[in-house]
Order: sequence, then structure tokens, then C-alpha cells
Amino acid sequence: MPYILHTNVFSQGKGNREQQFYLWFDPTADFHTYSILWNPQRIIFSVDGTPIREFKNSESIGVPFPKNQAMRIHSSLWNADDWATRGGLVKTDWSQAPFTASYRNFKADACVFSNGASSCLQKAIGSLNSLIQQVKTGSNGRRTTT
Repeated sequence: MPYILHTNVFSQGKGNREQQFYLWFDPTADFHTYSILWNPQRIIFSVDGTPIREFKNSESIGVPFPKNQAMRIHSSLWNADDWATRGGLVKTDWSQAPFTASYRNFKADACVFSNGASSCLQKAIGSLNSLIQQVKTGSNGRRTTT
């Protein structure tokens, strides 16, 4: 049975940007890595390191992009067999209930927006300072002259 992954992007209170992807594996057989890279230019959805969807920032042509709102990620199981399962062709087998989802190694690496400033700036400055220090000391740890 094909398994379908649904993605959606909400901006300014509206979704309607849903896309469905047929997975190339049985997601119930083992854990898999589902990732979302979200920055001001694009949102990229990946499964096991393979990008499956890119939602580009197209504000320049009037498409709302979620850049000035809090980030939220929702993951759930729901009965959508009237439309989501191959157009409603596959019905939920309720004899298999209850249905559960398990998560492990959940990691959210996000910027925090507070008091008009983003923590990403501090992260970027910290990374830049670390890189500058590595360049100054060289790979052998000895200080170089500039």
C-alpha cells in the first residue's frame, strides 16, 4: 500500500498550499528522519536527507510567505480517508485501531524572536567569530600573524 506524506504551509492565517508525496518506503517499518529547513528565502521539506518539496519565498509576486510569524510544526495522525488516501480510494481500516505515532531524537534548532531582535543574529555572529578565530590560529592551533 502506498503511503502518502502531506505538507502544507500556512501564512497570514491561511494554508491551502498542501502537497502530497508518495513515500518510497513503508514509514511504519522503522524510524525515519523528517526535516524542515525554514529561512527567509525558502522552506525545504526532506525525508531521510532527500528534499521532497521546496516552497520559495515569492512575496515579490504577491504570494504570502511566513517570515514574520512564529514557527510551528504540527505532526499528527487523522482520518482523511475521504480525500487524502489516493483521492479517497483507500479507506481507514478501523479494526487496526488505535493508531499511534512515535517520535525519537526530536530536535528543533530555531531562532528566537524577542524584543524586535532575532537570536539568529547572535548565532551568526558567534559562528563568524569562531570562524575568524580558526583562521587566525590556523589548523595547527598556533596563532598566525596578520
